[in-house]
Amino acid sequence: MATLQSFIVALLVPGCTAYAVWKLMPAAARRSMAASMLRIQSLPRRMASALGKAANPGSGCACDGCDHAQKQPAATAPAQRAIKFHPRVRR
Repeated sequence: MATLQSFIVALLVPGCTAYAVWKLMPAAARRSMAASMLRIQSLPRRMASALGKAANPGSGCACDGCDHAQKQPAATAPAQRAIKFHPRVRR
């Protein structure tokens, strides 16, 4: 029983360490590492898809929805908008 437990720990600890390093790594380093890992030919399709997402720079808001939003035609978008300043309510 102790060998099975040791085997499970031997699998979990490096996996958790790799996950923590990947999540805490700066985004620029993560992008370059993902791009270099994409050069490996024998990657599973699911892993290659995840690495492809990580290799592309994000939009900055981390929602992954900005690139799928419907684009508004330029003709209907107003060129200028008025800025309204509201006075602060004193209590």
